[in-house]
Amino acid sequence: MKTTKIIYWTTTIIIFLADGLMPALTSNSELARQGISHLGYPDYFRVMLTVFKIIGAIVLIVPSISARFKEWAYVGFGISFICAAVSNWVVDGFSGLVLFPIVAFVILAVSYIFYHKMKGKKDTTVYTQNFAV
Repeated sequence: MKTTKIIYWTTTIIIFLADGLMPALTSNSELARQGISHLGYPDYFRVMLTVFKIIGAIVLIVPSISARFKEWAYVGFGISFICAAVSNWVVDGFSGLVLFPIVAFVILAVSYIFYHKMKGKKDTTVYTQNFAV
């Protein structure tokens, strides 16, 4: 169980720092503006993406936040990483800029897997509603 927690927290902190804190600190830089523009996205997308990344990173790192919100944060980051890889590949061809989001996605997947290992089976319950006919 100790190894599970170490792997979970290590990967989650990496995601928090790389995709939550870094965008918060650098999103208004000229390099960030040029990067979004180079990919063909409007500038407001950069701002919106940064806000969502910060919120998602906070949701992942704060233990008391509901598992349901954490699931959505994992999905959001996953979509973000996949879209970043595809966008870079389409615009610049296959390069390191494509590999970075794929590596981040793998780190995110490890965090997700170990999050569920830590939580055990109690979070895997499927919620259904019974409807009277």
